[in-house]
Amino acid sequence: MVSVDQANAEALRRILAARPVLVGVAPAAEVIPGLEEGVILHAGPPITWDRMSGPLRGAVIGGIRFEGWARTEAEAVALVEKGQIRFDSCHHHQAVGPMAGVTTPSMPVYVVENRAFGNRAFCNLNEGLGKVLRYGAYSEEVLRRLAWMRDVLGPALAAALERMPDGLDLKHLIAQALHMGDEGHNRNKAGSALLLRALAPALTRTGLTGQPGYGQRVAEVLDFLATNEMTALNVVMAACKATMDPAHGIPGSSVVTAMARNGTDFGIRVSGLGDRWFTAPSRVPQGLYFPGFKAEDANPDIGDSTITETAGLGGFAMAAAPAIVQFVGGSPRDALQATLDMYAITVGENPAFGIPVLDFRGTPTGIDIRKVVETGLLPRVNTGIAHKDAGIGQIGAGLVEPPMECFEEAIVALAEAVGPAGQDTTTT
Repeated sequence: MVSVDQANAEALRRILAARPVLVGVAPAAEVIPGLEEGVILHAGPPITWDRMSGPLRGAVIGGIRFEGWARTEAEAVALVEKGQIRFDSCHHHQAVGPMAGVTTPSMPVYVVENRAFGNRAFCNLNEGLGKVLRYGAYSEEVLRRLAWMRDVLGPALAAALERMPDGLDLKHLIAQALHMGDEGHNRNKAGSALLLRALAPALTRTGLTGQPGYGQRVAEVLDFLATNEMTALNVVMAACKATMDPAHGIPGSSVVTAMARNGTDFGIRVSGLGDRWFTAPSRVPQGLYFPGFKAEDANPDIGDSTITETAGLGGFAMAAAPAIVQFVGGSPRDALQATLDMYAITVGENPAFGIPVLDFRGTPTGIDIRKVVETGLLPRVNTGIAHKDAGIGQIGAGLVEPPMECFEEAIVALAEAVGPAGQDTTTT
């Protein structure tokens, strides 16, 4: 029988071999398997309406109104309570979504193809900062922005990518962004600038310049992308999802292939343990709050964006982005130490993602549940903070620890799955 270490070596091989390429933008229902009328995808492990947190409920209400399934908040809630809306995890549909992660059929999504293995992953488009759906806001302003993204931004990006037959190499873009001070989760200033630089020429050459008002629409798109420092987050998330999916389902592997939160539960999936989620209560982040807000206002951690940490970015790459501490708290020394600590709980390093301050050592990659439990070190995660009440939105950013219970449960299940013959000297 293949040992855990051998299975992990194969998981790491697949992660490092990944070639995520941005190939298109399309309405979610046209590309995401199983996303039908009346279905809403959300971040984190599966959850029912009665257990949903405020920001997730707010995003669901906004998603229903955006689709035109209901006109008012009351009508939206009534649809849910009558069982006419079905919910599922984005991860079950090759997708990810930041914060609430709500994805509905007509929303445009990025399409990322892993050309090393042929699989695809999807993520909705970033709305920018402030009052946005992903943080649970659903005012008329939020809905108007979503409609513009559906009617103008999505089609423009789709047309631009059609003029890029080789797509956009995201592994290269992420590597460049790390060298420029990003970590791929909460700091995406460089990545967003690189993405805009790559897309701008194609946006201006889409062949639609003869259409009335097209120049104005392109100007709107360029302005929106140029002023949104988080644009690249959703693209990076899809790249990480496309990278990690081929590493899932390897018998005996103790590598974590997904970490995700729905605002109530924090969950992980482990390569060798099928599609089972190991969950525990999500924790409230510790960090910096916008003026007027405090820790008592915060919702427990939420979002699929921890797919970045799962793939060796985000909190695992903070040494590349010391300025991140201005957003999430701490000091540059803390950012460096966060990355150094993560080498102790991972199965390898990604040489494609070199960290300049560490002499271009690759980011720590491939969380090993055995090492988490043995060392007591939990994955480092940096994150945005949502208000606990629906409709308010983001109130800060900070750091959060996953619950150890997820990893302890998973390692017991792995030991039962592999039995004595599959265990090796590093298996607890």
